[in-house]
Amino acid sequence: MKVTLRLLLRATAGLLLGGTALLAQGSAKSPEPVPAEPPKTIAYRIAPSDKLSISIIGESDLNAGNKRVDASGNINLALVNDVRVAGLTVAEAQTAVENAYRDGRILRNAQVSINIEEYSPREVSISGMIKIPGKYPLPPETVLTLKDLVLRAGGFTDTANGSKVRVIRTNANGTTKIFIKDIDSVIRAKDTKNSADGAFVLEPGDLVYVTERII
Repeated sequence: MKVTLRLLLRATAGLLLGGTALLAQGSAKSPEPVPAEPPKTIAYRIAPSDKLSISIIGESDLNAGNKRVDASGNINLALVNDVRVAGLTVAEAQTAVENAYRDGRILRNAQVSINIEEYSPREVSISGMIKIPGKYPLPPETVLTLKDLVLRAGGFTDTANGSKVRVIRTNANGTTKIFIKDIDSVIRAKDTKNSADGAFVLEPGDLVYVTERII
């Protein structure tokens, strides 16, 4: 009799524990999916060698197409000569042309529309201790980060010093600036404080060099 009672108590306890576990599982929420990060875009800034078309509302004789931005960043327009547009967004360039005609007392209320007919070649290059060195296109209005470029180029070689990646940038005035970034920590997620290095945005003409690790 005592043995039967003891077995009955054990069975009851097992059922209670099993029911509690099932309730806990039923109440647990499944993790929500992480939304995909949208593509990063930026407003395009006009560069030398871009080809533009300029339309002025009500002034068809002043319209101009196939206007190539020269090496100094200017376009030459009727009656106002050179107008600097390099480094400006399309909206800013439209305002610059409107101001040129207004300040020159040619048109009081010029309304200008600019379209980019042809983009200048936009690319960056990477060399050194990288698996697929070479030149990579930089699409207009799209952000390419240093981390993205390293991954696109196949990643570092076994002898790369990924903690001291150099970005060599030539400014419009001819001066050169060198940035040194730790991309190895970003890719390996070893140090979140260097996440800004991976998010470093490349510009057309940037030269990226991966040095060799000293053993």
